[in-house]
Amino acid sequence: MSRRLCANKRGISPVVATVILVAVTIVVAVAVAYWMGGIAGLYTRYEKLEITSIYAGATTDGWNITVHVKNTGSADATIDNVLLNGKPYNTLSANLSISPPIPLTVGSNATIVISIPNRGPFASGVSVEVRLHSAGGQEYPKTVTLP
Repeated sequence: MSRRLCANKRGISPVVATVILVAVTIVVAVAVAYWMGGIAGLYTRYEKLEITSIYAGATTDGWNITVHVKNTGSADATIDNVLLNGKPYNTLSANLSISPPIPLTVGSNATIVISIPNRGPFASGVSVEVRLHSAGGQEYPKTVTLP
């Protein structure tokens, strides 16, 4: 009698079994892809600073160079040094409106004003390379001509 009960039962067809197996495989593959993408995103963050504008203006005792910088990367950045013509600003008797380290979160802006006295290697008509150095080891140069 027990053989008779088993003989009357039928399983699913091979086509339906194949469709179910393929569907489960696709769902698992998509889940793994999203998971790996999330992990990869954590390790592929980068810093990128963009100097959006730079200009120089004359003052009574020298010049002011105004630098507008924005963090356009996917990681926070910190400006740890400002160089003028390849030399740190403090060795050239220049003053900054804000002193390094200058933290910049993702998407944030900063304005740096560099006051240069009218002496030393600077004069009207001279080009000055302003280079922002980040804690991540990147450098972002821009050149401006003193009026």
